[in-house]
Amino acid sequence: MPPLPRPTILGIVNVTDDSFSDGGCYRTPAAAVAHAEALLAAGADVIDLGPASSAPEATPVTADEEIARLRPVVARLHAAGAALSIDTWQPATQRWAIGEGVALLNDIRGFPDPAVWPDLARADCRLIVMHSLTGGTRATRDAGDAATVVARIEHFFDDRIRALESAGVTRDRLILDPGMGLFLGTGPDPSLAVLRALPRLARRWDLPLLISVSRKGFLRDLTARPRDARTVASAAVELWAIQHGAACIRTHEPAALRDLLAVLAALDDA
Repeated sequence: MPPLPRPTILGIVNVTDDSFSDGGCYRTPAAAVAHAEALLAAGADVIDLGPASSAPEATPVTADEEIARLRPVVARLHAAGAALSIDTWQPATQRWAIGEGVALLNDIRGFPDPAVWPDLARADCRLIVMHSLTGGTRATRDAGDAATVVARIEHFFDDRIRALESAGVTRDRLILDPGMGLFLGTGPDPSLAVLRALPRLARRWDLPLLISVSRKGFLRDLTARPRDARTVASAAVELWAIQHGAACIRTHEPAALRDLLAVLAALDDA
C-alpha cells in the first residue's frame, strides 16, 4: 500500500447548549478556547467552531446570538494564531466570519442562498459545501435510502459546484462534505454506502472530500458503544476514509487519528 496522504484535521468545538456530542461543555469563551488549544496540541490543524446545534431537537439560534457566542472565542484564538473554520448556515454569520478573516466556512446546507454568493466570491476563505438528505438547518430522523444516496450526492454537488462557480467562487476554494449519520438517514446503511463510494466521489470532481463521522449514531449501531466510548470506532472509519480518498477529517478527537497515522507512517518508512 502506498503511504497515506496527510489529511487536514478539523477539531470540533461546539459553543452550544445542545449539540449531539458536547452540548454545554464549551459554552463559555474560556472553556471553548481551552478546549480548542487542547485539540490543536493533540494534532488538529484547524478549529471548527459551531455556534448552533444541528441536532434534530435543537433550539433555533439567531445569527446575532451565533455571532455573540463566536466573537470572544474567535478573537482569542486568532490572537493565538489558530486557523479557524466557522460552522454556520446563516448568511449574516457567514458575512461576519468573512470579515473576521477565518480560514474556512462550513455550511450544512451547502451555501444555497444566492444572496450571499457575491460575498463568498469576494472572500478568501475556503468553503466546505455539505450535502444532507433534506437540505435543512438541522439533521432529521428520516430513513434515507442507501441504494440511491450516492447518486443523490452526485446530483447535489454537480448543481452546487456549477452555481457557485457561476457566481464567481473559484473551484479551488471548494471542499465537499457528503454528509454522514442522520444527515443521510437513520441506521448505518446510508453512511456505509457513501463511505464505500468515496473513491468514486473523489474522482468525479477532483476536489477535496471532508468526512465527519466522529461519535455519530451509526457507530452505535455497529458497535453498541455509547457516544463517549466511540473513539476507536470513529478513528477506524476516519482512517478508512483517508485510505479511500478523504483529504479532510472533522473530528472531536484528533489525537487518536494522529496516533494511527504516525504508526502507519513509521511502518511505511520501515
